[in-house]
Amino acid sequence: MPHICHSTAWPQKKLCYENCRYMNRRKFVQQSALGAGSFLIMSDLFAKPKGKTYGYNGMQYTLDTAWSKANPTMYPVNDCHEMVQDKHHRILLLTNETKNNVLIYNTKGKLLDTWGHDFPGAHGLTLHTENGTEYLYITDTAKHQVYKTTMDGKILMTIDPPMDIGIYKKKEEFVPTETCIDENGDIFIADGYGAQYILQYDSSGKLKNHFGGRGDGDMHLDNAHGICFDRRTPQTTLLITDRTRNCFKRFTLGGDLQDVIHLPGACVCRPVIHGDHLYAAVLRSPDLNATGTGFVTILDKDNKVVSNIGGSEPKYVDGKLQPMSQTDKLFVHPHDVCVDRDENLYVAQWASGKVYPYKLKRV
Repeated sequence: MPHICHSTAWPQKKLCYENCRYMNRRKFVQQSALGAGSFLIMSDLFAKPKGKTYGYNGMQYTLDTAWSKANPTMYPVNDCHEMVQDKHHRILLLTNETKNNVLIYNTKGKLLDTWGHDFPGAHGLTLHTENGTEYLYITDTAKHQVYKTTMDGKILMTIDPPMDIGIYKKKEEFVPTETCIDENGDIFIADGYGAQYILQYDSSGKLKNHFGGRGDGDMHLDNAHGICFDRRTPQTTLLITDRTRNCFKRFTLGGDLQDVIHLPGACVCRPVIHGDHLYAAVLRSPDLNATGTGFVTILDKDNKVVSNIGGSEPKYVDGKLQPMSQTDKLFVHPHDVCVDRDENLYVAQWASGKVYPYKLKRV
């Protein structure tokens, strides 16, 4: 009930009026603070993640297996191989289903567009920006070729097997799995299912160099499945997968071996760098004979494993990483990880029952 002043003298009425105004303002501030506090509490409650979280050391996620809203009868997938995010925040998925080789989503899983019928061995998908325009590079393991395309699928360049360098006796021996493109337009191709060489081309598709290849010793490769540039250090290097040997290998751009990042128990696919972290899908664990397994691994800027999603907690003894393994049956043969601008992850899976990608939301 409001206070009523009965005094007729102005000084007293003024004092009474000021007191009333002070009391009303104080009450309003208290009620507003209470309301704001309640709102913050409710907001915090609603912000808490739903469902179980996976991962370790602050790199934890919730799992959404129904992220894709695409109709599988209209837009089927076979093997979901790789994913990238473009400058419009769209997520592009590459599958070797020729009814729609590329499916384009928004981050909420709504299907926006599809294209592509000509890549029966669609495997590697790389996004590269050239003079402000984005392009895609696709490797096809069935056609033994690499393609540069526009974002809507127009083929601009085709790289055929390099038959004149004395490595390949027939084109079928060249089975490219991945590419990465340098700032000057140079194209590095990993022949991960073929002769295990890394081949460097200029922007027009002319071969400049090759290194690696199958063989014993750390300078050689076995299942060189993925490749990317590592620009986290002053000197840009190449990180290359050696999946059979459970490791990534660091090379100079000229092909000199610098380092081996051992990942015991993890048959890793391509390395994906986002910020200071390195992400990778682990196809199988502990080796390629372990069917139906896999998890996602995350390394910090020093290339130490800090988290495994669906896998064992990373442990180091005397600086040596202990063998890792799948602990939660979240994935079946995860093949690639895409990291969006909010640090959520999208996981494409190979030979997993033709399922769409899963989303891991950062907690």
